[in-house]
Amino acid sequence: MVDFGEILRNIGEFGLFQQLTLFALCFPNFSQSFLLASFLFIESDPERHCNTDWILQADTNITRDEQLNLTLPREEDGTFSRCQMFVPVDWDIGAIRKYGLNETTGCQNGWVYSNMLYKATIVTDYDLVCDKAKLVEVVQAVLMAGILIGSLIFGPFAESFGRKRGSQISVVIIFIFIITTGLCPSVYLYLVSQFMVGVGAGGYRVNCIVLATEWIGVSKRSWGACVVQLCSAVGLCTLAGLIYFIRDWRLAQLITAAPLSVVVIYIWFIPESARWLLSRGRTEEAKELISKAATINKRTVPASLLDKIAVKDVRNKGGIKVIFRSPVLTKYFLIITLAWFSVNLSIFCIYFNVGNLGLNIFLTQLLFGAIEIPAHILCMWLLEVIGRKKLLGSTIITAGLSCMLILAVPQEYSIAVTSLAVLSRFFLVWAVSVCNVFVQELFPTSVRQTATALGAIAARTGGLLAPLLNMLSMYHRVIPIIVFSSLTLFSGALSFLLPETRRKDLPEFDNDAENNRKRTYTASSSNSTKL
Repeated sequence: MVDFGEILRNIGEFGLFQQLTLFALCFPNFSQSFLLASFLFIESDPERHCNTDWILQADTNITRDEQLNLTLPREEDGTFSRCQMFVPVDWDIGAIRKYGLNETTGCQNGWVYSNMLYKATIVTDYDLVCDKAKLVEVVQAVLMAGILIGSLIFGPFAESFGRKRGSQISVVIIFIFIITTGLCPSVYLYLVSQFMVGVGAGGYRVNCIVLATEWIGVSKRSWGACVVQLCSAVGLCTLAGLIYFIRDWRLAQLITAAPLSVVVIYIWFIPESARWLLSRGRTEEAKELISKAATINKRTVPASLLDKIAVKDVRNKGGIKVIFRSPVLTKYFLIITLAWFSVNLSIFCIYFNVGNLGLNIFLTQLLFGAIEIPAHILCMWLLEVIGRKKLLGSTIITAGLSCMLILAVPQEYSIAVTSLAVLSRFFLVWAVSVCNVFVQELFPTSVRQTATALGAIAARTGGLLAPLLNMLSMYHRVIPIIVFSSLTLFSGALSFLLPETRRKDLPEFDNDAENNRKRTYTASSSNSTKL
């Protein structure tokens, strides 16, 4: 009997078939970076005053300066109030000038904004200022909650109905609700739509990485996760340029939907995971896909080799219970999910605070995206040179120390603060790529999707808690940094307890995973199996 790793070494571990599949699955991640645009590129406290055009009914020829003087109270520093106005009265203009107005109230007819960096944002369109200002953090949390729920739903869904089906449905959800988000007339409909975008985004990310990885052989397996992350990094760089030239969040949303319309068409033609088909006992379908992949890779597979594929019925033996009935797999799971959680908590705490780092937000966004590109490229190389365990532990610990160093720099040194934030992000996103690769290799095919989904849930929980943790900065700016940095350092130390999985076949069954898949890939073994 031969296993699927042996089949891949015969049909090509990373031939044209795998390359086309990987590109098709990665492209949507380029657009997923744009999902953050509507609440990232905003001015949370724009210059504004209450709309007091009611006074124009008393005198249409009143000057702008006099209108503000008559209708707005002043703060202690002499500036006009941003959140208060005088209560409108049914007087003529002469009486208003003579007696003045004293009773104040909140803005009743919206706000007038000025000196805006953007043409339109969710803050100005939905008036998320004054008593509604905290809704900006709610928007961030809602998207993260959607991503978490999407990971929770589509992980087990893909175990039962296939990686392909999970990816297809997720892309359709993203496409539909990105459009509706850009058209929402109220902030509450916007919240619902953003939640659904998050559901689709979370579901797609966990499925596309697993589907790509399960078709790639040992020698290039890390590419499945790293190239997905690399496409997201390029998307972050492009996002900075898009918003710089457009500066209208609704138009940015609709532009984001344009490339996804292409994905919605071709996503129906991507191949299913042959590993998953074999794990479900659908041997003939798996053999057809294997033969198709061999043809595209210009290889031939003898029927005798296909007949020797190791097949085991695990349809009723999968699920989360496989992880938790094994002390070894439980240990792996808890360590990798804690690492994923702490790293994403740190990433989003820094990212959601991008507008307060001191430098131009477009430049900072570009730096955040650009620094990810070498991180993912280095990751693909060093994963094969150093290995998974050492690279994960060293990157997480270095990231935690870099975050801690931010505390040593005064806030007025914006270049130094931003530089440390960018350096921290470099190692954090590097660690995320390693986590994505590691989780595929630690767990068997029957629960690989579930383990990935649960790990993604832990990661998204970190993203969900990030805006809430950032709110603690109102008490002192160091609180969020100390919390996420300490947690990152702790999880980095624990990661050294994981086994090394470099150049080992993906485990098909739970006993393979528990024994850390003793079979190791070598160049000689690859050459000996070529036909």
